[in-house]
Formats: sequence, structure tokens, C-alpha cells
Amino acid sequence: MTEDARFEDVSEKPLRLIARSEEDLVVISALLQDAVATVSDISWSPKKRRFSMLLNRFRWEIMDGSDTGGGNYERVRTVLTVNDVLKVRASGLNPKDGDMVISVLSLAFVPGEECSGKLSVTVSGDGGFELDVECLDIEMTDATQPYQAVSGSRPKHPET
Repeated sequence: MTEDARFEDVSEKPLRLIARSEEDLVVISALLQDAVATVSDISWSPKKRRFSMLLNRFRWEIMDGSDTGGGNYERVRTVLTVNDVLKVRASGLNPKDGDMVISVLSLAFVPGEECSGKLSVTVSGDGGFELDVECLDIEMTDATQPYQAVSGSRPKHPET
């Protein structure tokens, strides 16, 4: 029998996760919710078939489910890399506006034929990216030590 992870088990070590299935992607999507970046922190390399984003990720994994952090909230610089990308489409944002700030809401995968499919990266403001991928091959790697969130608060969403 396996035991569920507990909030007390959180480590200070950087996270490095790989998603090769829709179930794996759910975990990465949850951890990247409310990650922020500028458009200039997004890279698409057609020759390497790689899409990357350098994000400031809110450390949801250290939250215990309550909002009693007392302003002790953390972020960490994280690299999201999507491999085997065939095509990228942006909507609702200007790829030439490098200073534009985006906030990630979710990642979702719609399978196609064989292993291929479409990966959607939804960002706030009705924008996002749609990536045609040969297969689901995503890496999320923390690149720095955690730091105190500048806002001193945790991201909040309206209740639905």
C-alpha cells in the first residue's frame, strides 16, 4: 500500500519533473498555476523542436491548504521545456511585446493520432499557446533557490 504525500514531507530541494502522460501533466499544471513571466522569457526553436518558458513559479507545494502563511510566501525561477514541438500558435497576446506579463492558469493535452496531440498553455486574459506535439514530453525544472514573493501574498482566484 502506498501512502499519500503530506505537506510536512515537502523538501527544500529544487523540483525536477517530467510529464509523458496526461496524468503527469496534471501535476505540472497544478504546480505552474499562477506562474508569471514576460513574453521575452518565452522561446520557440523550430530547428530543435523545443518550446521553453522561464517562469516565476509560486511554490504551491509548501502551502498546507490554509491561508495562514502570514506573508511568508515563496516563488522560484522555473524552466518549462516542451520537446518534440511541431508548431506553435499564440492567441490573445503579442509575441513582439517582450515586456508583457503573463500568468499561467493551466496546461492541458488533447491526444491525437498515435502519441501526437495538442498541448494548450492557458494564460490569464483569454490568451495562451497551442502547441502541436509529436508526443507528450515536458520537463519542469526549478533553476534557482526559492525567494520571498515580492507581493507578500498568495495568488487568489474568484470562487466559482
